[in-house]
Amino acid sequence: MLRFIVLTLCVSTTLSACANTNTTAGGINDPNEAANRRVHEFNKRVDKALLSPASNGYGTIIPSPVRSGVSNFADNLSLPNDVINNTLQGKIPEAGSSLVRFALNTVFGIGGFFDPATAAGMARHDTDFGETLHVWGAGEGAYTEMPFFGPSTTRDAYGFAVDVVLDPFFVVTREPARYIGGVAYVVNKMGERYEYDATVDSILYDSADSYAQARILYLQNRRFRLGMQGEETYVDPEFDPYEDPYADF
Repeated sequence: MLRFIVLTLCVSTTLSACANTNTTAGGINDPNEAANRRVHEFNKRVDKALLSPASNGYGTIIPSPVRSGVSNFADNLSLPNDVINNTLQGKIPEAGSSLVRFALNTVFGIGGFFDPATAAGMARHDTDFGETLHVWGAGEGAYTEMPFFGPSTTRDAYGFAVDVVLDPFFVVTREPARYIGGVAYVVNKMGERYEYDATVDSILYDSADSYAQARILYLQNRRFRLGMQGEETYVDPEFDPYEDPYADF
């Protein structure tokens, strides 16, 4: 009941918050840029002091097959959310495919550490509640940098909260098993940080304005994933992440 109330509040708040702040084609809606930049700098400090060293240690010590198994396990635990969100979006075949994929990998993939569904040619229909809100007509809202989790928007931040609160694995299981998904998520993110170390370092530490770079990359990639095309995904093709933004002052 509590989770249903949270869902209702999040949906109503998101729809009202995004109704009058939807971006036009290619626009960047960032009214809280000063605060977002402070969060961005905090996230960079966390990355430099904690996440980057931990991920390097994890990637160096843990063999690649084990890291792949952890990634598969984390992905498998997120499949019930795919079932729910695909259903809410009216994508019933995709929801059914996600359910079959979850069952197949859980049973024959030893809890999801292996991925026989992909080996059998079954594609994943990855989605989230932020995309569900998009399908329901909620606008993108303002760009938001979330502490620890990085770039987002008003709509996607609420969507992320709903995905966490209504995660079936967290709802159904009891302590301490219910926290396995969270632990797997964190460990998987460390593996991703290790795999894309050079790219992440280039964005965060090599560009003159890492905040603007991360913002553009997130918005363009997110809009493309939501099926927006052409000028709808346009942000600023002339932006140079390696140009000093203060050169003219």
